[in-house]
Amino acid sequence: MLSKFFNESARMYAIHEGPSGPLLEDFAGYLFRSGYSKISARRHIRSAEHIVHWALRNSLWVDDLDGPALERFDRHLCRCRCGRFYCGARAEILTGARLFLANLHGAEGAAIPLAEAVAPEPELLKSFFQWMRDQRGSTAGTLSNYGRPIRELIRLIDEDPSTLTARFLRQFVMQRSQQVGWAAANHCTTGLRMFLRFLIADGRCSPGLLGAIPKLAHWRLGSLPRVLAPPDVERIIASCDLSSPAGVRDRAILLLLARLGLRAGDIVQLRLQDIDWKEATIQVCWKSRRQTQLPLSQEVGQAIVDYLQHGRPANCVDELFLRTRAPFRGLRSHAAVSVLVDTAISRAGVSKPGRGAAHLLRHSVASSMLRQGASLQEIADLLRHRSVETTQIYAKVDVTSLQQIAQPWPEVAPC
Repeated sequence: MLSKFFNESARMYAIHEGPSGPLLEDFAGYLFRSGYSKISARRHIRSAEHIVHWALRNSLWVDDLDGPALERFDRHLCRCRCGRFYCGARAEILTGARLFLANLHGAEGAAIPLAEAVAPEPELLKSFFQWMRDQRGSTAGTLSNYGRPIRELIRLIDEDPSTLTARFLRQFVMQRSQQVGWAAANHCTTGLRMFLRFLIADGRCSPGLLGAIPKLAHWRLGSLPRVLAPPDVERIIASCDLSSPAGVRDRAILLLLARLGLRAGDIVQLRLQDIDWKEATIQVCWKSRRQTQLPLSQEVGQAIVDYLQHGRPANCVDELFLRTRAPFRGLRSHAAVSVLVDTAISRAGVSKPGRGAAHLLRHSVASSMLRQGASLQEIADLLRHRSVETTQIYAKVDVTSLQQIAQPWPEVAPC
């Protein structure tokens, strides 16, 4: 595979005959399959040569090249005197070295972090996560949300749950809730309750502490959904540059959000096999892991076809939407979709009514359906709400219907 990136026979001969020739040939194959450009692949191969040269000088074997070795290599770069092997910026060399080590150990492009960059997780937190997976079937996303406040709590108590008191727990929740929004604060209280249940079941703290976690004030349907006007939604969709693969991909994603009301997380989870072209449906997984079939309109289906034919890199992964830069993997998280939508909103010159990005399009399609005469039950079916009561918040933005039932204020002539 080195021939895909190098034209000079002398350069390829030097690599093949070097001490790591087969390893670099395999690494070049990974870079080619991942879609790296010639200039990027050459730079990463040179970085791989550099770390192998350094390892041999320090009497390290292939099996010794791991996270701690990468940390030592990083310190070496500060005073490197390796001549022709040192080329490019330090960060670029480390990137190539990480990719090489990941491919070397069969991780196919997964980043091997520096040992100093990642602190080990507390054993108490690991045990809690395992308990949640075994007893509750919790997903990685749920554990990530719960882990942030619990990790800080464990640090404050020095991993000794016997020191927990009701006063300390209340103060911890109050302090956290003042630093974040309601949703994050609610994740904190919910996660702490689950953590205390784990400690109680394991006999590590008093059962009475469970009642020490306060409930945060929150009035159901107390806010208005933030929506975009239909012309603004169309401007956002039309802002995509269809002459580029990224623009073709972004338009397909925006249409799924704006026409079917998908969540950002739904976009990340979509797989190629989720689309039934014969029946014109797309399968989406709910937040509760239940599957549902949604109709695929001609507009949305054609946008996905255009992406598959002209925008999606040739790749063996089954995620529907991929990154536009090598390595071509699926979108990492819902945050990537939100950034994509936020960029499109800015590009279209549309003013956002509040925070958020991807969910604005979900709210907007529900509001638009309501104005066109759709019932709350029909909107709930599209948005996959378990109960129509969740959908009732959109009734507050139907000003025309509300005016028909509004009663005149006493002693004031009706409008």
